[in-house]
Amino acid sequence: MNGSIRVGNLFGIPFYVHPSWFLVLGLVTFSYGGQLAAIFPGLGGLSLVLGFVAALLLFASVLAHELGHSFVALWQGIEVKSITLFLFGGLAALEKESETPGQSFWVAIAGPAVSLLLFGLFTAVGLGTSISGPLAAMVSLIAYINLMLALFNLIPGLPLDGGNILKSAVWKITGNPYKGVVFASRVGQFLGWIGISLGLLSILGISNIGSFWTLLIGWFLLRNAGYSAQSATLQDKLMGLTAEDAVIPNGPIVPAGLSLREFANNYIIGKAEWHNFLVTDEEGQLLGAIAVDDMRDVPTSNWNATHVRELMQPVDRSTTVKSDQSLLEVVTLLEQEKLTQLPVVRDNGVLVGILEKASIIRLLEQRAQAKPA
Repeated sequence: MNGSIRVGNLFGIPFYVHPSWFLVLGLVTFSYGGQLAAIFPGLGGLSLVLGFVAALLLFASVLAHELGHSFVALWQGIEVKSITLFLFGGLAALEKESETPGQSFWVAIAGPAVSLLLFGLFTAVGLGTSISGPLAAMVSLIAYINLMLALFNLIPGLPLDGGNILKSAVWKITGNPYKGVVFASRVGQFLGWIGISLGLLSILGISNIGSFWTLLIGWFLLRNAGYSAQSATLQDKLMGLTAEDAVIPNGPIVPAGLSLREFANNYIIGKAEWHNFLVTDEEGQLLGAIAVDDMRDVPTSNWNATHVRELMQPVDRSTTVKSDQSLLEVVTLLEQEKLTQLPVVRDNGVLVGILEKASIIRLLEQRAQAKPA
């Protein structure tokens, strides 16, 4: 999340804390410290210390929850880019989606499972030992926090874990992961509106159900579920398209046997759209690339005798994509490698053309406009 502070690495995973967590730590420290002081008057200033310890245990509980997701993802061979704790919990940012709905389910359920395990552990400590007083109260509190953490996250709407479990179920039924995301996102939006409505009614004094926090949680669900639905809808559209679909018509492609004079007259003069061109042989195979600026190194008097192939530079084949490759994979490659365009080739090496981020956007807009109302 924006503004998060990196505090180090956990098991090789970058760990961030959003500044809102310092507010949470402060609120828990003073509110719970005050409760302990009221219940145990003899504590004095120690009540705030115990309140701070309780806040740290809350922090550790949320972190353990996210580590549960992370360890299962790592076990599946998925890189965990980071763990971030923020006001409403935490987020383990994964490199990619699980390959099957079953694997996706286990990643989603791992967090609540860890929280339930901690609930059971602290409950057993509270019931099975002779601790009493403030220590017993703190153990009971942490057990309760972990139970609430598990139950809250099991609400069946994205971006919560329950939403990811629902997504996995729909994915299993339909065979389409994006339909699962969209369905779980819609449920998350519905629950978000319920939370906002209950919060507003409570604030206005119309209902005893809900609070200001209910409103905030509802807004959080509504906002993030909407983002998930939009992203999944876009990904579903991209999955149905190929790289060849987004190739730019009349793109910057020139034959290697062209003289520089012909190149300048036919492709450059009066046409300032392109500054770099792909070069092909007689069969249309991709040979390399030529930049317009490179022509400055050749005197104009030699342009008729100099050919494009003499100035072209080799093209890194790892930066080309197959014509039948999913457009979703192409967009992912563009983002990961921070590229603006990619050559598109067929299996036999014949160049189809070039695509850009802008051409992908235009393609999606055209398809949206072409759909009947």
